[in-house]
Amino acid sequence: MRKCFILRVPTGFMALVLVLFLHGSVWGYDLTEKFSIGGIIGSAYQYQWLDGDDNKGRGAVNFEPEFSFRPNDSNELFAKFGFGAGNGLKEVSNLRLAPWAANTEDDYKNINGRNRDYLLTAWYKYTFNFSESHTLGLTGGIIDSTDYVDENAYANDEFTQFMNEALVNGPNGFFPSFDIGGAIEWEIGNFDITGVGLNVGENDEGRNYHYYAGQVAYKWDNALGEGNYRAIVDWTTKKFSDEDGDDERRLAGFLSFDQELGDIFGAWIRFGWQDDSALIDFDAIYSGGINILGSWYGREQDNIGIGYAYLHGDNDSEFDDDQVFEVYWRVVFTDMFAATLDFQYVDENRDNSDDDIDGVIGGIRMTAEF
Repeated sequence: MRKCFILRVPTGFMALVLVLFLHGSVWGYDLTEKFSIGGIIGSAYQYQWLDGDDNKGRGAVNFEPEFSFRPNDSNELFAKFGFGAGNGLKEVSNLRLAPWAANTEDDYKNINGRNRDYLLTAWYKYTFNFSESHTLGLTGGIIDSTDYVDENAYANDEFTQFMNEALVNGPNGFFPSFDIGGAIEWEIGNFDITGVGLNVGENDEGRNYHYYAGQVAYKWDNALGEGNYRAIVDWTTKKFSDEDGDDERRLAGFLSFDQELGDIFGAWIRFGWQDDSALIDFDAIYSGGINILGSWYGREQDNIGIGYAYLHGDNDSEFDDDQVFEVYWRVVFTDMFAATLDFQYVDENRDNSDDDIDGVIGGIRMTAEF
């Protein structure tokens, strides 16, 4: 039997020591004018107090180094790898939504059923630079759809923003990562039009499928600050089952907005709806929140995030609805190192009320970006 490493409190402390050591001794940098190395080390420990589930704590550490080669302004070769220890609360909790949406130990192995470990992305991009405000980028290789669609300035990064899956991307939809595909990014003025396609090794039913997504985004600099307004549609081929076992596609649409509100505040929303022909857990999400910069107490790089998400369960699923409230305080110590205190309240209602889960999750996250 393969032994699975579980990160507990003493190991979490050692992870902190490791991150601090790396903070003092390793820096990402350009090896040459054309070749650079970067990445992130993330460590998190969370403890849950949930009705209907055992109180317990778990942690995880991951390391995702990146390598970029740019021979000129038009060409780029990029690769990202991932390594992890521990699976956090995802391994032991009965919650449908992960309290920390980051990749963990098992996510880096047999990725999408491809029998590929640790290599997350590897792609080549060519950019046509027509002018400073008009470019066309073409990317092909092993890609991550979330690098291109469902972006949000305040709710899109599980390492520096919200931790719960409900507030990172739209979990009622589907944004596959780390598989063969391509992307087109056309930027013209304040508009950004993006198309993505992937062939995904397997879904939860073990079936290979094609995935497609399109996004139209508009950047608006106004009296309040910068705002980004996006409309996203994504769909798949008919490789998902309905309640009768017949083949169906998945189809979803999203609106994702973020807007600065002066020098300190920002606000965001993400609304999404999914067709329920295939068997799904949630058919709609309504989420939003605010961002507060630390400049009000003299630390401009710190921030506080407050977010709420409501997910409506599909009629054929076991979930009636999910609610997630999360607040975090991120303290930036240097350009490289930051720590986050995180608090979540979750309320998961199911068809069988005896299986309902609600309670709180507290955690600390530490990151070193290089």
